[in-house]
Amino acid sequence: MVILRPEQPWESVKIGNCGSPIETDAGWLVITHGVGPMRQYAIGAALLDLDDPTKVIGRLKDPLIVATPEEREGYVPNVVYSCGSMLHGDTLILPYAISDRTTVIATIPITEILQALQSEQ
Repeated sequence: MVILRPEQPWESVKIGNCGSPIETDAGWLVITHGVGPMRQYAIGAALLDLDDPTKVIGRLKDPLIVATPEEREGYVPNVVYSCGSMLHGDTLILPYAISDRTTVIATIPITEILQALQSEQ
């Protein structure tokens, strides 16, 4: 069963998940990757219903993470990609790779991402 399809330009070529969904009080948080024009990857997010994960509560219209101009060069240019994230207290910890050259870690307050997802209905 298909749950998410590309909707935004930054995910117009393809969309996929970045690891397992994370259970929150608001729903299942799914970190996604999208591929847009010029094979530029970005990281996004969606929120699915806890009881019926086929129901999308919200998804970000704009990417959560994109490569900055300084991060675009590497073995695979224009790529930010994650294989998983985790919730630690009230913080989403999101390690991601940049152009298959380096790995960095983003931290995002979970309340901010959940509010953004719930307002993007």
